[in-house]
Amino acid sequence: MVQSWHWLLAHPYILAIILLAVTLIVAFVVDYLFGRVLKGIVHRSKTIIDDHILDHLHGPMRSSVLLLSMLVALDIYLEEQTWRGTLIDFIYSIIVIVWTIYLARMSRAIFRALRERHRAEHSSRQLLPLIDNLILLLLLAHGGYWIFHIWDINVTPLLASAGIATAALALASKDTLANLFGGVSVLMDHPFSLGDYITLGDGQRGEVVDIGIRSTRILTRDDVLITVPNSIMSTTTIINESGRVPRYRMRVSVGVGYGSDPDQVEATLLKACEELSEILPSPKPRVRFREFGDSALNYQLLAWIHDPGDRGRLIHELNTKILKLFRQEGIEIPFPQRVVSYHPQGGQLQAKVEVAGEEKGKSA
Repeated sequence: MVQSWHWLLAHPYILAIILLAVTLIVAFVVDYLFGRVLKGIVHRSKTIIDDHILDHLHGPMRSSVLLLSMLVALDIYLEEQTWRGTLIDFIYSIIVIVWTIYLARMSRAIFRALRERHRAEHSSRQLLPLIDNLILLLLLAHGGYWIFHIWDINVTPLLASAGIATAALALASKDTLANLFGGVSVLMDHPFSLGDYITLGDGQRGEVVDIGIRSTRILTRDDVLITVPNSIMSTTTIINESGRVPRYRMRVSVGVGYGSDPDQVEATLLKACEELSEILPSPKPRVRFREFGDSALNYQLLAWIHDPGDRGRLIHELNTKILKLFRQEGIEIPFPQRVVSYHPQGGQLQAKVEVAGEEKGKSA
């Protein structure tokens, strides 16, 4: 075996032909594995992501085989040449570039397939391109680092300069970064979706019409578009009126006189709901007798609607129907009652004010 190797070294052209033949055979085997065997296996899967990976992997593997055979040839034929190291570093750089391009294309293909799969989800359409670009930047930085390492370029000063520049940039754009991370938090946590009616901590209420990386836009009932930075959206209290259930509970409070029949009042309030088609039949509307008020018996009508945006209009219509039905049924909606009496006492006029059973005295 050793004598055969020395004989091949003594006849470099024959060795070159053998090396070329071995390279072609290996390239053919790799091409067959990726073109026939593995492709037939991945075609059986339901996803197309593995198809994209295999299609993009086919070229880099074939190129790597050829480049590695060139490295072997350089070790054999240019063993004593001074410029051999430079040529080897150049080939290694080409390998790094080839695989970096492959990984970048594979990442793009995977995220393109994910965007097609989650095309109907707004949060995925916003978040996936951001992650795709971040991964692309990391791949380029990784490839650049290895190229510098191959050519023995000291990257420590570059990293130090980049760290200082990054710190300065972070201080100068801290609000933008806060909105960016807030947008990622909103898109990942899903506290609300497009079309939901939300109420913010400061009382602003409206429909969510856009969720971006930097800000969220809310359309109020006055048709005013409010743009809220995502740094605020990720820290403030948010009441999602749409919630996870496609219905919204509406409350209407009303007071009736103490002489009213409770059964009649409840039946009349439920009858008012029957005349509005927007009120959902399930859950059924219900009436609650809440408390004995100062001047009235306080009731609350609970009804469910589909769209929270209709709340204001439906409360208006429901109040109108309740008032008309109360007048038809003779149910009194009392005014607040005050009883004022004056009694002279000690040369002064003593006033006593009675408010629904409470007494307050005051000298005048």
